[in-house]
Amino acid sequence: MKTYLAVDIGASSGRHILGWLEDGKLKLKEIYRFKNGAEDQNGRLCWDIDRLESEVIDGIAACETAPESVAVDTWAVDYVLLGKNGERICPAVAYRDSRTETVPDELEKTVPFAWLYGRTGIQMQKFNTVYQLAAQKKEMPDVFEKAEKLLMIPDYLAYRLSGVAVNEYTNASTTAMVSAEHKTWDKEIIARVGLPEKIFGELHKPGEALGGLTERVKEKVGFDLTVRLAASHDTASAFLAVPAKDENAVFLSSGTWSLIGVELKAPVTTDESRAQNFTNEGGYEYRYRYLKNIMGLWMLQNMRHELGDDKYSFDKLTELAQNAEDYKGRVDVNAECFLAPKNMCEAVKNELMKQGYDEPTVPEMLSCVYHSLAESYAAAIKALEKLTGKKYTSLNIVGGGSRDAYLNQLTANACGLPVYAGPTEGTAIGNLIVQMIADGELLSVQQARDVIRDSFEIKIYEP
Repeated sequence: MKTYLAVDIGASSGRHILGWLEDGKLKLKEIYRFKNGAEDQNGRLCWDIDRLESEVIDGIAACETAPESVAVDTWAVDYVLLGKNGERICPAVAYRDSRTETVPDELEKTVPFAWLYGRTGIQMQKFNTVYQLAAQKKEMPDVFEKAEKLLMIPDYLAYRLSGVAVNEYTNASTTAMVSAEHKTWDKEIIARVGLPEKIFGELHKPGEALGGLTERVKEKVGFDLTVRLAASHDTASAFLAVPAKDENAVFLSSGTWSLIGVELKAPVTTDESRAQNFTNEGGYEYRYRYLKNIMGLWMLQNMRHELGDDKYSFDKLTELAQNAEDYKGRVDVNAECFLAPKNMCEAVKNELMKQGYDEPTVPEMLSCVYHSLAESYAAAIKALEKLTGKKYTSLNIVGGGSRDAYLNQLTANACGLPVYAGPTEGTAIGNLIVQMIADGELLSVQQARDVIRDSFEIKIYEP
């Protein structure tokens, strides 16, 4: 029986999941898990990229027998630069670092956002790679004289496994430097930011084989296997795993971030789309993921940590929130103050008190965040309908958030649509099905989605 290995790394943890087809159903087995998190390095918030590489290799070594292939997906926008000998020449700075704080305003004269959006279709986020690179150029101009190649985080990890350094399309599309129309690096943007064109390599499609493991890695894991490109932006993988029955479903990948949107055949780069801050990210088979980023479970994850170092389960948070079910306070979950606060509970409390509410209790704060998230999803669906001219009839939720029954029910109520929740391991499943399609085990995305629907429990929440 052929097995395939997905390495799925998020902002707070990573896992290795084996997948295989058995009696027409997709089976999964988690074989390795590790923690992740950004940490201070010389005054910058950075990923420990060497430890991530080591964890990726240890997880492959945990396989009892060699899978057919492995592919890596991670979050988007963060990168490293390689020098002429293929060595890393800069730290992997995390998107939540403050270095890009003023960059969008500083670049507005030479790279106006309206112009940038018209070319790339990528929403305004101050941590978009284009702004990170501009910040690095300002801080470390010498580094670009030595740089030979830019790799996004999953590109880099795949390179450390295979020795082959290429840029994968779905993750590259999130940089706000790839033409939405031509699906290649936009040379005019690169020139306006003042970056060397040579560091941006040809874009490669998900499913492509990079080759086997390097001798160094083979020695560590005890076998060889094919390294493939996933749809390496984790949301691109998650969207692939949505078992939608028809084209009238909205997709929600619910984790640290909530990404809500639809698949389209062409990008939407209108002024109204820009004003609503919707993004057109590259997907598998050049589908466009037309979606909105919403802060997501990040807020609840932080609050859980602050309320006693994770002593409360998420079920307990839900129970506390339900104790203040009728609390009327709401916050804008996408407000800047929630991106990287020193204390999330304080940030929520301050926002509510600014609106004139009394100092909220813990249950009231939790109720506020749960309801605010559900209402932000409903608002995003209304905006989607207006921007695409379509009426949507259901919402499919995949990812860790699909387990949150309380949030799912609040979402169904707020949207007035049935919610189909599951599978939980959406991102890893999307990673696996790209490998299976590339290897001929599955024939198409539609067949894969049919298999997913038959393989996993999908819970339904009616409004």
